[in-house]
Amino acid sequence: MMSKNRSGKRQRNRNIVCSAVMAFAMLGGTTVTAAQSQTASLDAKVIDGQVYVKASSMVSTLGGQGAYDAKSKTYQYTKESIPSIVKKLSPSVVAIIGKVNVNGSSSSDRYNLAHGTGVVYKADGWIITNAHVVSELANAVVVTSDGKSYNIVKQYVDEISDIALIQINAKKLTPATFAASTSTLEVGETVVALGTPISFAFRNSASMGIISGLNRSVDSMYKLIQTDAAINPGNSGGPLVNVKGEVVGINSLKYSAIGVENMGFSIPSDTVQYIVNQLTKYGKVKRPSLGFEIEESWSAIVGLPTNEPLTVTRVDSDAAVKAGIKVGDVLYSVNGRQVTTELDIHELFKSMMPGQTVKLMMQSGGDLVQRSIALTEMD
Repeated sequence: MMSKNRSGKRQRNRNIVCSAVMAFAMLGGTTVTAAQSQTASLDAKVIDGQVYVKASSMVSTLGGQGAYDAKSKTYQYTKESIPSIVKKLSPSVVAIIGKVNVNGSSSSDRYNLAHGTGVVYKADGWIITNAHVVSELANAVVVTSDGKSYNIVKQYVDEISDIALIQINAKKLTPATFAASTSTLEVGETVVALGTPISFAFRNSASMGIISGLNRSVDSMYKLIQTDAAINPGNSGGPLVNVKGEVVGINSLKYSAIGVENMGFSIPSDTVQYIVNQLTKYGKVKRPSLGFEIEESWSAIVGLPTNEPLTVTRVDSDAAVKAGIKVGDVLYSVNGRQVTTELDIHELFKSMMPGQTVKLMMQSGGDLVQRSIALTEMD
């Protein structure tokens, strides 16, 4: 939601950082020191019965900074602090403001404004934000962290995912680093939300919290990250950042219930990358469809754990009819992957394109059958 308002071994050992327990290790008189509370998988070697990890692997995996001090023969590792994360990401966060768009036209009241947030994606002016931010604004202006203002010259909007890609006439912006995958995120992990809450004067505000839940669905086509970091009106389109300074999600208050405390939702970075790649390549998102409508089980609808299949309620495409799919059939899996919710199918389809043939395990007329069907494009 936008905010609306009226106003040689020894030499080589220097590149080896720490033991697998991330405490202290000794090698040829060199002491290596580091600390990290979370479990991590790092590149390691066993030398003379000791387990050692490369410095570059630790910094790459855990974030932070490390340096070898030849005088003291120690490797000093510093974990990223919250202030350093905010300082690192702030140049990549922009604010977006404009007049409220009412029925396709802007209000004549110059104080009837709304605003949101965006994240720099490319140095040449490309920015990621929420679709509802730009769709609800007229004559929008983007304000970068250095206070400069720019008009939006190009935009691609995907209302379904609530992701938009916009461009301004700016060069040498500072792109944020997006996490390649959110599969390793854990509930309880520290995150920071950056944005422009409540007032446009509060640009680049930061709030800290934890990941409260994963794989959430709140009237969304794709899985969401739940967080207790404050995501107030105006934070929409801003980044949710991990302790490595990577953007793990794009915040969207659109998925927050009014009056609910400490419950915000963020679109995972891998979904964001999928949408942005599609928008960049095609100007829209080419979503596959099975060509028939399905209904979830009662257990799935109310949120209970279930292995119950999906039921076909309507057959739309010629390909589905040709495949022999009928109303009342039930769907167990797609390409060998069990599906119990529509969310499961949409997540699976992020790796597929319309026209691709998939195999469906179904039950029809009491018989378990396998159907092959060409995916259509979702309208």
